Amino acid sequence: MITNDNKKLAQWAMEYALKNGCQASKVSLYSGSSTSFEIRDMKIDRLHQASENSLVVQLFVDGRFGSFSTNRLDKQELEKFIKDNIDATRFLAEDKDRTLPDESRYYKGGKPDLQLIDPNFDNIQPDDKKNLALKTCEEMMGKDERVISASASYGDEKDFKYMITSNGFEGETSASSFSLVGSVSIKGEGEARPESYWYDSALYYDQMIKEGIGTKALERVLRKLGQKKTKSGRYDMIVDNMNSARLLSPVMDAIDGASIQQKNSFLIDKLNQKVLGDKVTLKDEPHLIKTPGARYFDNEGVATQPMSIFEGGVLKTYFIDTYRANKMGIAPTISSASILTIDMGDKDLEALIAGVNKGILVTGFNGGNCNSTTGDFSYGIEGFLIEGGKMVQPISEMNVTGNMLTLWNQLVEVGNDPRQSSSWRIPSLHFEGIDFSGL
Repeated sequence: MITNDNKKLAQWAMEYALKNGCQASKVSLYSGSSTSFEIRDMKIDRLHQASENSLVVQLFVDGRFGSFSTNRLDKQELEKFIKDNIDATRFLAEDKDRTLPDESRYYKGGKPDLQLIDPNFDNIQPDDKKNLALKTCEEMMGKDERVISASASYGDEKDFKYMITSNGFEGETSASSFSLVGSVSIKGEGEARPESYWYDSALYYDQMIKEGIGTKALERVLRKLGQKKTKSGRYDMIVDNMNSARLLSPVMDAIDGASIQQKNSFLIDKLNQKVLGDKVTLKDEPHLIKTPGARYFDNEGVATQPMSIFEGGVLKTYFIDTYRANKMGIAPTISSASILTIDMGDKDLEALIAGVNKGILVTGFNGGNCNSTTGDFSYGIEGFLIEGGKMVQPISEMNVTGNMLTLWNQLVEVGNDPRQSSSWRIPSLHFEGIDFSGL
């Protein structure tokens, strides 16, 4: 937790910068701690514990901008640190588009606690953490004669942030997280060594799934035995909820202010146009209580609001921070999304598969890329061939190719199974007529 003394130190640092040549300043103070246990083949492989405090000073000096950080929170040392960096900033190129946000856009406070930090964080015993990882590893180790290696990891962290600007913003945030991961490799046919994993994570320790993680990882890897290519062609494609966000990521990158300003986006000049399919109604819902990614203000201090990103495929907003907005001479929105939700259907993954006569279920992406300017993509995939509504053959070493705009216009069903532990709540997705190359 950030103490009142440290908050006063941050306030002093901001004022000291103003008194020594800055026209504006922003100070952010970070405090956090983390622990992790890594187990390999039932032996402790790595133990990591860390805590840190750091202070970041952003300086706006004579039309120039500099950002500097230190973990030395002594006032005398900070005096020299701030003065030296004000002098250094004067040597930088002029960039008058670097400004603080208009003060009217800041979060003013007064809303309910988002409840993002576990109040019992410090009460969890190290032995309990270690034993969770050991138990997860035990769920895989020795449970099948083909197991080569099994590993598990437990991790937790909590962090606090206090931010203050010279034009009127003051705010603080805190959050905790817990994770448990199991991964396993087995001997396959010939030289094949299939691998898989499973995990769960949560803001609160009591909400994290603690049993069956290793068992699920082992089940997933055993399903891969006998992987092979299948015929090239056009198939229906289902992407499970572990991987669906991968296909959304290039779309979100394309509506980021940096991509728009640098003309490195396939969605330039598409605002209020229908660019994706009817099934794509995507929202940013930043104020969901006890939800990863929830926040009342972004990294600039600008107040967040629930907002539509796509409505029935129509692009409704870009994500544009103050700097990019100044560069383009347009109004800013918000720097980035908080919690992404998509209007869902009524089928889980099993039901989506049952409705496909000839298709491919994608359970992993293996390399590949998407051209940010054109939207053309090619990804390596693994998964399962679907025939008659059933998974009939594990597949690998195949590629899926196409264009992001075309792909999202071929979305025919949205599942109902998003992973609640993610800030991108994207469920399993069903696309039709997608090109795969294999044999």
